[in-house]
Parts: sequence; C-alpha cells; structure tokens
Amino acid sequence: MSQSALTRRRFVTIAASAFGVAMLGRVVPSRASEPVRWRGSALGAQVSIEIHHPDCVAAERLVERSVRAVHRLEQMFSLYRPDSAICALNRSGVLIAPDRDVVALLQTTLDFAAQTGGAFDPTVQPLWELYRRHFERTGADPSGPAKADVAGALAKVGYDGVLVSADRIALKRPGAAITLNGIAQGFATDRVVDLLRKGGMTSTLVDIGEIRAIGARPDGVPWRVGLADPETTSANLGTVDLVDRAVATSSGAGFRFDPAGQFTHLFDPSTGRSPSLYRSVSVVAPTATEADALSTAFSMLDRGRIGTIVQARAGVEVLLAHAEGSVQWLRG
Repeated sequence: MSQSALTRRRFVTIAASAFGVAMLGRVVPSRASEPVRWRGSALGAQVSIEIHHPDCVAAERLVERSVRAVHRLEQMFSLYRPDSAICALNRSGVLIAPDRDVVALLQTTLDFAAQTGGAFDPTVQPLWELYRRHFERTGADPSGPAKADVAGALAKVGYDGVLVSADRIALKRPGAAITLNGIAQGFATDRVVDLLRKGGMTSTLVDIGEIRAIGARPDGVPWRVGLADPETTSANLGTVDLVDRAVATSSGAGFRFDPAGQFTHLFDPSTGRSPSLYRSVSVVAPTATEADALSTAFSMLDRGRIGTIVQARAGVEVLLAHAEGSVQWLRG
C-alpha cells in the first residue's frame, strides 16, 4: 500500500447503461446517441469517466456529479497534493475537525487492520519513503536498505498508533505517516456507485481502479470481468461474473522499485519487506472498499489465514495467483 500510482497509469471508467433509469421514466435507447466522456487526473492517476445514456443532458449531469465527487475525495486522500487532508495529517501528526469522509474511511481502514491481524495497515508510509530514498540514490544497493534503517521505519508503523474521532485524528508515534492508497480507490468507487444509484441508474459497471457492478447488464446477463495476469498482459487468470458485487486486484507488479521486482509498492508491516507469495490477489466482495482492502491484506497472508477470513465474511471470494504459477479460488 503506497504511492504506487506515481508511475503506474490507472484508467478509471464509468460505463453506465441507461436501462431502468427511474428519474427519466421509460427510456428507449437511441443508436445515434453518443457516450459522454471525461478524462483528467484524480487520486494520483490518469482517469476517465464514460456514461452511455440516450439523454445526453442527464448523462452530463451524472458525469459532472461523479467528477466532483472523485475530486472531492482526492482533495482529502491524495498523497500527491500537499494541501490534502492526509498530507496535512502526515506533516503535523494531527488533524482537527476532519471531514466526515476522512473519519469514515480511517475508521473503516482501522477495522480492516484489526480484522486481518494487521496485514492491512495504513501506517506503512514510512517504509515507502525509506525505499524511495534508497533506490533514488545512484548506485543503490540492490539488496535494499540496511536492516537498521528498515527497523527504524518499522518503529513508526502500527495501526494501533492512529487515533480517530469525529473531531480529531492523531498519529501517536513520532514520524508516523499514513497512506490510504490500498483502500481509497475502492471507497471512491462505492461513493460514485451511491451517486449513480441516487441518479436512477440500475444497470451500471463502475471502474475507478476497482470495479463494482450495479445490478446486471441491461439484458440480464451478469457483467463479466477478466482478471489479467500481471506478468503477461495478453493472458487472463480467470473471469468473474458480477451482479451487485465488486472486484479488486493487488499485485506487486503494479510498481517496482528495482528491476528484479524484489521491492514493490506492497509492504508487509510485520517485516518491512515486500511480500512474494503471490503474483496477484483478486478479491470479489459486496463493496469495492472491502475488495480493495482485502486484496491488499491477503497479499501478505498465507492461504490458510486467508481461508479463515474468507469463511467469516459473507459474499467474499479470492483468486490467488501463486508465485510458482498455479491459480486457486477460495470461496466461503
């Protein structure tokens, strides 16, 4: 969990079908209608929004609302904007009168940290900074930072050092810093889904780095999503059918500090190093927030611990692409 999107392009697409739009009454799609599109930057990535809708005015309104919602969340959660709430918290160690969405996401983040035994931890940002500084140096040791430096960064890590209330957020450990990059895109996806539902959309596929479906396709068939092999872009590891569910994937291949890929944007908070059990982990869950957080957490855990968590959570499925090449589904 880190600022991996600094160099990784992530495209955000909202493809919304207008069938069953309550706010417009009965809609007859027109072959001549063109999708309304928006492209720009948000949450540290190149993004786009595309809505297929026979009423272009209604589509433009939904696009504008979606863009405003995503930019508002970026203003709070981005590590690339020095004026964001998270950057302000990391600089001073305290955030007074935080926005309720910041409080909600941090509380959710800490819940996932506890439920995964700390495998998902928002305080690993000092590890990202350590590895960034190390590999930016000319002639950097390819074996990574010194053990003493890793231990120093780990001393700042620990989700139990984050205090969250409606009127104050504080980091107890000196030098602590947080990142929400392992959950914020899922949270943003869910917020846009809520917005589109309020706008009357009943058959929609939303992709903001993580994918969530509203209902099925207009013809009643589930939305089918291919899970790409991170090592071979031309191949799929499998497919998943979505109806009112979400899917998210975590992979160290998304960003690598070194050519060998030994050090990636994923950090195990128990060791300070990048995990190497899986090529990728994909999670299907009822919400994109849950799928996003669990795909990050499961990247750190062995199959047995993942299976225990999956059994305790309704509607969760996991596709593990093991490092040695095998692929395995775990279902509750």
